[in-house]
Amino acid sequence: MKLGISAYSYSRLLNNGGMDLFDVIKKTKEIGFDAIEFSGLPATGQDKVELAKKIRLACEKEELYIANYATAADMLSGSYGLLKDEIERLKKEVIIAQTLGVDKMRHDATFGYQASDPKARSFEHRLPVIAEGCYQVTKYAEEFGIKTMVENHGRYSQDSHRIEMLVNHVDQDNFGVLLDVGNFLCVDEDPVQAMGTLITYAFHIHFKDFHIKAGNEFNPGEGWFCSRYGTYLRGAIIGHGDAPLSQCVNIMKTYNYQGTLSIEFEGMEDTLTGVALGYKNLKRLVKKDD
Repeated sequence: MKLGISAYSYSRLLNNGGMDLFDVIKKTKEIGFDAIEFSGLPATGQDKVELAKKIRLACEKEELYIANYATAADMLSGSYGLLKDEIERLKKEVIIAQTLGVDKMRHDATFGYQASDPKARSFEHRLPVIAEGCYQVTKYAEEFGIKTMVENHGRYSQDSHRIEMLVNHVDQDNFGVLLDVGNFLCVDEDPVQAMGTLITYAFHIHFKDFHIKAGNEFNPGEGWFCSRYGTYLRGAIIGHGDAPLSQCVNIMKTYNYQGTLSIEFEGMEDTLTGVALGYKNLKRLVKKDD
């Protein structure tokens, strides 16, 4: 199993100019990771395909495996609500993934509708449209040897049973799940049970940790946000929070998961400290029973 990190973990430094993606690649190798993944490519003024070529070469130089390319998508509201246009836009992202040399690409399913939206409908009601978009994208990506995935995030498409319904509705071996353990907490779902439901569909796994505080307690304020049902959550260094990561590792081993395990850091701590400590704890988590 390869241990990786999403470049998204460095977002604060990338956004404030403290690092660029090539700095991130070097730092990721220096810390000790085997793999890296990219969540979209920045708007730098240069052609994205050309940028992807440079990123691939930089990772090859550092001997870093590129585990995944993630891109935004919305099969309900993307491209002004025109599904055909959203599919065509995502096909262009498949070309970016191919240029990076990855064999997996994650795109969003949808962020759906908020409960306050008068046009809101259940996930099951919208499922055929979402599944059609995912089906068309994965059939196209398959031509390039790229598997596609959706991630359990976005509230509307975050619960394990909804993701399982979507995978079964698309019904293609080329289509699966980027399973993010921490994201289940955002919809007040037990990560252990949810992971047990989705592990057989997982092409790629994220470990994300959260500090958790009951919603009936005092609002802790800055840095915290609420889950769907009002539990307070704050991003944590891997191993410092309350997510049941150790038991989730047990599930991975039980099902002989052989893909990449990547961390996403969303904590308030210094980015490089959070990433480095997260890597050390991830190694200890994975090797604890070896």
